[in-house]
Amino acid sequence: MTTSDEVQQEHELKVQPNWRFLRSHPAHLLSFGFGSGLARHAPGTFGTLVAFPMYWFIAPRLSDAMFILVLIWAFAIGVWVCGITGKALGEEDYGGIVWDEIVAMLLVLFFTPSGWYWSLLAFVLFRFFDILKPPPIRYFDSNWHGGLGVMFDDLLAAGYALLCMAAIRSVLL
Repeated sequence: MTTSDEVQQEHELKVQPNWRFLRSHPAHLLSFGFGSGLARHAPGTFGTLVAFPMYWFIAPRLSDAMFILVLIWAFAIGVWVCGITGKALGEEDYGGIVWDEIVAMLLVLFFTPSGWYWSLLAFVLFRFFDILKPPPIRYFDSNWHGGLGVMFDDLLAAGYALLCMAAIRSVLL
């Protein structure tokens, strides 16, 4: 069931996001998280989940320094692809644009201790801060535009999640 906000949002878009739209430009496919952003409900959550298999595949094959370089590259590419897709849709930070969640969650996973419970906590904390947008995340989400604005607020949510995990870890260990 779609809400009136979702229906209104869909009517205001220049283009309806679907598989054809994603195939029309590589930036759209990447910014929509290889299709995960097409999920009808909670696309940001589905996009965040894409980060897990990506991390499990990429991280063991790279040194820590190389992984950080890949994250910097992914962030920079994200500024570009999210900007292109936002312009094409006519909405800068459309919910289906999930590359920002993927890159931010990759960062969180990089600093997450081993264990499924830490990974679950990392996921929950990141989604919590990404959805809630406490200050200053909400400020940047509202005032920074284009691809950088799309990417940056999720980077801050990742930082909040990592700070909470560090605090929890210091108490438990």
